Amino acid sequence: MANGQGVTIAPHNAMLTTQEAADFLGISRPTLVRLLEDDLIPYEMRGRHRRVMLASLLAYLDRAKADRRGALEAMAREGEDAGLYDMDPEPPSRSV
Repeated sequence: MANGQGVTIAPHNAMLTTQEAADFLGISRPTLVRLLEDDLIPYEMRGRHRRVMLASLLAYLDRAKADRRGALEAMAREGEDAGLYDMDPEPPSRSV
């Protein structure tokens, strides 16, 4: 609010359209639909239209964050095992 950004309060059981869900995640609607069809985010069909629960989007974001953190930790362990953190950096060349 201090930066001029709007704030929206919604219950976790709010049902969103695919466009609203995509906007919430900051991705395109086709990318969201692919995530839905790959069963990465649960959804309901209301007639011919998909609806996504806000709680499902929040759970997806939590899983994605945990996956990224795990991948980063694995990369750091591999770097440590390979001794990459033990190397002395080359001193910068100085021209006088």
